[in-house]
Amino acid sequence: MLLLGLVVAVVAAGGAVAWFQPQKLLIDRRVDEALPGQAAPSEGPATTPAPSGEPATVATGRFRSLGHTTSGQVAVLEVDGGRRYVRLDDLATSNGPDLFVYLSAAPADGPRDRFDDEFLSLGRLKANQGNQNYEIAAGTRLDRCRSVVIWCRRFTYAFGAAELDPAR
Repeated sequence: MLLLGLVVAVVAAGGAVAWFQPQKLLIDRRVDEALPGQAAPSEGPATTPAPSGEPATVATGRFRSLGHTTSGQVAVLEVDGGRRYVRLDDLATSNGPDLFVYLSAAPADGPRDRFDDEFLSLGRLKANQGNQNYEIAAGTRLDRCRSVVIWCRRFTYAFGAAELDPAR
């Protein structure tokens, strides 16, 4: 009976580690992508297509911490041909098990449980530190998007959010 209890405890602990992935809080991942429309850094290939011309800034914001300490800047950029991107600059947040970048209709200073009510997922967070680009799907109505959110889908939890202010 003691052996069975020990086996159950080990299996339960293993399942908890697999689900919560607490080790990710101790592991930082960094990515440094070039601006959309710019040449890639010399050490690797571009991860974002590089059309010609400088990107135009459509909106900007600064991250504020919510569930985890989060900092950095956000910009919505438009490049030749009308392609738009969310650019995260100097991002610093905790790592997590299931992090995504969302464009949300909820304001950054609103209730945390509203960020995933009306949103567009731009994909998995590439790294918890650095500079990175996320393409916005053609036809997305940016006038409905009030914030950019680092969202943990597994635990429905916001790490940080940035209010989008239109560029002047």
